[in-house]
Amino acid sequence: MKKQFSYIAAAFFVSGMLTAQKIDINKMPTPGPTPVINIAKPNTFQLKNGLTVMVVENHKLPRVSASLSMDRPPVYEGTVAGVAEVMSDQFENGTQNISKDEFNKKVDFLGANIGFSSSGASANTLSKYFPQVLSLMADAIVNPKFSADEIKTSKERMIEGLKSEEKNASSIASRVSNALMYGKNTSRGEFTTEESIGKIGINDVQDFYKKYYAPDNAYLVIVGDVKMNEVKPLVEKVFDGWKKSNTVFTKLEPAANVAKTEIDVVDVPTAVQSVISISNLNDLKVGSKDYFPAIIANYILGGGGEARLFMNLREKNAFTYGAYSSMSPGKYSSDFSAESSVRNEVTDKAVVEFMKELNGISTIKPEELANAKAKLKGDFIRSMESPGSIARFALNQKVQNLPANFYTDYLKSIDAVTAEDVTRAVKANILPNQSRIFIAGKASQITEGLEKLGYPVKFFDNQANPVAKPQVQKVDASVTVASVMDKYIAAIGGKDALAKINSTTMLASTTMQGMTLDMKEIKAKGGKMSQSVSVMGNTVQKMVFDGKDGRMEVQGQKMPIPADKKAEMLKETEVFPELSMAKSADVKVGGIEKFNNEDCYVIKDGDTTYYYSVKSGLKVGEADKDVPTIFSDYQLVSGVKMPFTISQSMQGMDIVFKVKSYEINKATEADFK
Repeated sequence: MKKQFSYIAAAFFVSGMLTAQKIDINKMPTPGPTPVINIAKPNTFQLKNGLTVMVVENHKLPRVSASLSMDRPPVYEGTVAGVAEVMSDQFENGTQNISKDEFNKKVDFLGANIGFSSSGASANTLSKYFPQVLSLMADAIVNPKFSADEIKTSKERMIEGLKSEEKNASSIASRVSNALMYGKNTSRGEFTTEESIGKIGINDVQDFYKKYYAPDNAYLVIVGDVKMNEVKPLVEKVFDGWKKSNTVFTKLEPAANVAKTEIDVVDVPTAVQSVISISNLNDLKVGSKDYFPAIIANYILGGGGEARLFMNLREKNAFTYGAYSSMSPGKYSSDFSAESSVRNEVTDKAVVEFMKELNGISTIKPEELANAKAKLKGDFIRSMESPGSIARFALNQKVQNLPANFYTDYLKSIDAVTAEDVTRAVKANILPNQSRIFIAGKASQITEGLEKLGYPVKFFDNQANPVAKPQVQKVDASVTVASVMDKYIAAIGGKDALAKINSTTMLASTTMQGMTLDMKEIKAKGGKMSQSVSVMGNTVQKMVFDGKDGRMEVQGQKMPIPADKKAEMLKETEVFPELSMAKSADVKVGGIEKFNNEDCYVIKDGDTTYYYSVKSGLKVGEADKDVPTIFSDYQLVSGVKMPFTISQSMQGMDIVFKVKSYEINKATEADFK
């Protein structure tokens, strides 16, 4: 009884899967001898305002990159959380000396890239244009133009972004897990809200700029085809007007691991997958004796497709598309994390496997150690080709007070790591008995299994506030599949209106990664269906079903419809499936749950769950085992209400289709050939 629209989800990823199958992931290349690393030392000078400038001459290519970074601890923004992001947006709006349009025209004319963040900036250009490009970047930094209108625009854009993330389990997991780790009212744990963004005014933006976007403890690293004797006077000239702030930073708020591992759950009713993140804080620093053993341990545990987590959760158990871990040593905070997104029904089993691997990583095999060393050395050698890496090395060495030979001896340091070193580093930095097992998922489906694992289970809302355990509401005995279907049919127009519809043709579009995707879906009685997706007029995906058989096409490659999908399609003979759903013995009422922030009757049909508003009767969503779909903005079309906004979430990416039009009874047999 599945709506055909949801089949679009899988094909977005098919082409990548087809090519991935050709890779032999079991064959490890034989490592060669460890090469000698030579890293040019930067020429360094400091301006009167405190800006430290580091210049690395590299004349191999006629290009230059400039990277500005501020070495400052996290800043607590409080009631105006988000002000740093709003401020950084303003650097793109021209300067006090040049308009926004003229600024952007000059950057484009020079073929350069200039970008800004709340704690720095970057520029890339041909060396012959470097003086002009650096002058533009410096003008934006030294002479920013803060206008109330542009700030309002930035705030509106941020609020729209927050709204799009409200139902995204990955976004919720990132926000809430960080808040629980550090405390939501701290510099490292706070997050933006619609309320905090609304309070940001031009004075807040200007104040943040003056206090925290300043040359004090700032570093400008220039790498490329430049000469020191030409760069120094240029930098002194363009950054001379940047004023020191002399800001005294407050001490970071204390943070600690939980005394005993616990499970923290945020209920995301629309989620068909659980986002799992297992984290603990540690004291690991770049350059410490545990640094290289710890990154080797992390690689063996969750550094890629051949790591233990990936091989267990994906290859062995098929719980997920991928499972990884990260070791994040920093100057102001350091942590370890392991994460994945898994199907709701295997959430508890996935947690068990995660913890098994975390507890077992203190013991490694000789071949694992050798492979990890080879891979990490290769990554480092390849990174040397990037000017950005050279800039990062120079900055890290200065900011983190690394020994002079840290990067020149990087490969030797990796080679020197022993299995015993790894064991020591694991025990100090990966703490399975003092971790937060954070899960953003559908509580009604995952809680029972989680509570059997032996860890305390706590519940939080999407703002990191503790809440009571979510309860599934029971429905009255009078509520049946038939009564829910009847209410839905009445809500959209009634049986008589639906009886007049033999086919529907829907045209919709969405934007993905800057591209517009157009979708056309035709449905007709007898289970006939045609669906195509095109980009710039070119069809990239198509599926056709004539009621008995059909095919899929992805980027020109034809293939049969998978047997399980075909079996579902054969059962669906109505344009509106609700007309016959009550006749199936497999369809059941599953209670009342929140979906898209409203109480909904849950109707289950195999792997597919449908949600019908208790209040309006309208279908607000459906979910199969991989993809949730939300229906909204119902409007009358030929006497029947149809959804004009259709949203899907796939692997952490939200896709919102806006319907352009519906045509009624226009389909022909040729549409299904």
